[in-house]
Amino acid sequence: MKRIAAASVALLRDGRFLLVRRGRGAGRGQYAFPGGRCEPGESAEDAARRELAEETGLVAGGLTLLRRIEIEGEDMVYELDVFLAHETAGTVVAGDDAESLGWFTIGEMERLDITSSTLEFAREIAASQSGPNTDE
Repeated sequence: MKRIAAASVALLRDGRFLLVRRGRGAGRGQYAFPGGRCEPGESAEDAARRELAEETGLVAGGLTLLRRIEIEGEDMVYELDVFLAHETAGTVVAGDDAESLGWFTIGEMERLDITSSTLEFAREIAASQSGPNTDE
């Protein structure tokens, strides 16, 4: 199977996660953290920053790598590095392949058409944070 490097960025503010609804590709219509494939020669962290900016208009400050996971597709395996953004700058606006975006609590995320890895990571991050409204 072909292996493809990818990166995504989790951003939590006031108990809500920023999610994009995919506008094209295999995940069309599903919600996920902003992210995508790494360009040739691009590090996962640089790809995470680029994808966040392209899909949301936000520029990331500090990023922490949470974990690498593998997601199997029909004929490929995505090696996805998931980062946590500590601060961002800019105005949130859906761009690139993001059909729409929004801020969601864990409870709201459970009712969305969302990738299982996104929901799993959001629960993990929320459990490690002391922010309010993560379970509403």
